[in-house]
Amino acid sequence: MQKSSPHSTKDNLQVLFEDNHLIVVNKRPGDIVQGDKTGDAPLSEVVKEYIAEKYNKPGAVFLGVVHRLDRPTSGIVVFARTSKALARLNKMFSERETEKIYWAIVKNSPPKMADTLTHFLKRNPKQNKSYPHINEVPGSKKAILHYKLLKKLDNYYLLEIILETGRHHQIRAQLSAIGCTIKGDLKYGFDRSNTDGSIHLHAKTLRLTHPVQKEEICIDAPLPNDAVWNACN
Repeated sequence: MQKSSPHSTKDNLQVLFEDNHLIVVNKRPGDIVQGDKTGDAPLSEVVKEYIAEKYNKPGAVFLGVVHRLDRPTSGIVVFARTSKALARLNKMFSERETEKIYWAIVKNSPPKMADTLTHFLKRNPKQNKSYPHINEVPGSKKAILHYKLLKKLDNYYLLEIILETGRHHQIRAQLSAIGCTIKGDLKYGFDRSNTDGSIHLHAKTLRLTHPVQKEEICIDAPLPNDAVWNACN
């Protein structure tokens, strides 16, 4: 069960891909990608410890944070191991030259089997929440995603989501706007939390061009180990 799965450490880190230029890990729910006001050890520091030990590196280890995942979500996180790779990866992500596929477990059936959702998201920093609007409002950002229904589970539905934009809490906010709140996501309207504080949103697949070697790589992150996710395999 997910509950017994600890936060990532240098000894249990789930490394999906690594070479001299980048390292890709499967984030556990509850891991925080970068340090924040909680003071909890971030995943970036865990990966530095892993690299320092594995490669017997003295002194400070360079590691660049390319993108983030919300704390309660799981899945693929990419870190750069050189400044050159960081600059190129940052450009790729900002110019949307990567393909990111997520899986989400939701309570209600979506209105359509597959659809494209377009909203204007306005972030409320005090609440750490984004509010979806059909029409543009001051301070909002356009958000686009594509979803399709993959599977009907006993009590839930499994959706695949492809992001066209990368906004704050985008998937969580947009799915809630069509009545498909993600399992465990109290902030966006689910009726109860998961026991471990996770939500059932997983960054499953990433396709990108290697920042140095230029070949395309496709990375897939195994699902967390719990009863509902296991029913999706």
